[in-house]
Amino acid sequence: MPPPVTSSTSRPVPSATPGPAVEAAPLARSTPVRVSIAAIGVDSGLMDLGLRADGSLEVPPSGFPAGWYTGGPTPGELGHAIIAGHIGWKGPGVFYNLHNLKPGDQVTVRRADGSQPAFRVTRVAQFPKVQFPTKLVYGNIDHAGLRLITCGGSFNSQSGHYEDNVVVFADLITPAR
Repeated sequence: MPPPVTSSTSRPVPSATPGPAVEAAPLARSTPVRVSIAAIGVDSGLMDLGLRADGSLEVPPSGFPAGWYTGGPTPGELGHAIIAGHIGWKGPGVFYNLHNLKPGDQVTVRRADGSQPAFRVTRVAQFPKVQFPTKLVYGNIDHAGLRLITCGGSFNSQSGHYEDNVVVFADLITPAR
């Protein structure tokens, strides 16, 4: 996956995607420990992900669990939190059905502080890896958002990789419980 864009500015730039339909105040930082997506039967623990030596996003070493990019906001904080997972790995991976999400579906993240912020899917998109819209996916936003990322599209048997990435855009809709 392409590298995440990080920024040290304290003021985010306007969102490249629409803001949340229901405003929810961003939360304080707390490490995410689990992601649940009822619409596609996902209930996965989360491992930490960083960056590879080439600056691209590290991916989980197997089909389960999904992983959270530790260099960005935690889910619920101001900005976009990134959770990545495999579509397949010797069988279906944690995000095998990610492409089936629809706007309005809900994603819940359990955090170490016990809170469980909910996010509403606003967009599901597929992008060729060679034309990945880095700024759209990783750029600053003016609200608490979530990006779920996996592979998709056609599988290239010569390279052993999928040609595209599926990205789910979601916005915080409920305060922590």
